Amino acid sequence: MNANADLYAALGVSRDASQEDIKRAFRKLAMEYHPDRNKSEGAEDRFKEISAAYDVLSDEEKRRTYDRFGINGLNGGGQHGFSGFEGFGGFGDIFDAFFNGTATRRPGPQRGADRRATLHISLEDAVFGGEQEIEFDRVARCEECRGSGGAPGTTPVTCPECNGQGEVRRVQESLFGRFVNAALCTRCDGDGEVVSEPCTECRGRGVRREHVARVVNVPAGVDEEHQIRLSGEGDSGQRRGPAGNVYLDIEVEPHEHFARQRSHLVYELPLNPAQAALGASLEVPTIDGDPVPLEVPPGTQPGHVFTVRGHGVPHLRGNGRGDLLVHTHVVTPTKLTDEQRELLEQLADSLGTPSMPDHERGFFDRVREAFT
Repeated sequence: MNANADLYAALGVSRDASQEDIKRAFRKLAMEYHPDRNKSEGAEDRFKEISAAYDVLSDEEKRRTYDRFGINGLNGGGQHGFSGFEGFGGFGDIFDAFFNGTATRRPGPQRGADRRATLHISLEDAVFGGEQEIEFDRVARCEECRGSGGAPGTTPVTCPECNGQGEVRRVQESLFGRFVNAALCTRCDGDGEVVSEPCTECRGRGVRREHVARVVNVPAGVDEEHQIRLSGEGDSGQRRGPAGNVYLDIEVEPHEHFARQRSHLVYELPLNPAQAALGASLEVPTIDGDPVPLEVPPGTQPGHVFTVRGHGVPHLRGNGRGDLLVHTHVVTPTKLTDEQRELLEQLADSLGTPSMPDHERGFFDRVREAFT
């Protein structure tokens, strides 16, 4: 840095800037131009410039000397110059000292982890709801040692690694002076204490895995896209922290007769050709258990849908229920008696070959007929 350099301009602050303003400006610029973060050309030189400026302006005595005599006054007075960075532990040390030099706080209560489980239910259970039992594994507090990790009757002792502080401190010399870097003690995990004799039940961990069963209230109308939360039934928290939750994914088993379409149920109604042609008075099953009558009019086509109101799935967040949608399916017989075959042959001769309705015929069929 040359003798005419303006250290205040290097940090982008005024000459009457407070120490807090100078510190804030350096922090911002150091984050921007640190060589480990900024690989562009000139970033390292810029970082050296702002670091040297901060070294002077953050020190009250150096700052007064600079304000009176400039950079030459610092060099002549035996102060730290700007030709090099002797005694400077590298750019990583600057960052550690400036940004990580504060003491690490001992961790407080930590919430336990959440768990997931799958609840298998029938379609009837999804429609009408009710109580269901679910089993799952979780990490729970050891009842033998009550979560301390020590054998019953023993007391924790001061951690020899951190002397009960919960953190290990490291003194570091840098351009800005001596800084203390504090890190969480890995031996006691920040507690400041270790067990003298581990619990035989949990081997000193304070927690153990357990298999539990719970009764769940399944709301009527639940579907596979929904989730049930069991609050506080997850893993035990650390340092008296709250337990996590258990989230249940719903899986509805296939039904023998019905399929589900959101709030509606679908039933496939088989018809023989005579029933479809002549019509029939039938009964169709419902999820409620009692069948309902259904009038099939003559000439019903395959795929026709009849709607039976109010026999579907209850609305989960509202009143009322969906409908039962009855899809007709005409079943062609594959085995006929001699009498049935004779009757069908007579019917076939009487009906002749059916023609497709005009609206269902293809474009080329109509063009072909126009030229014949």
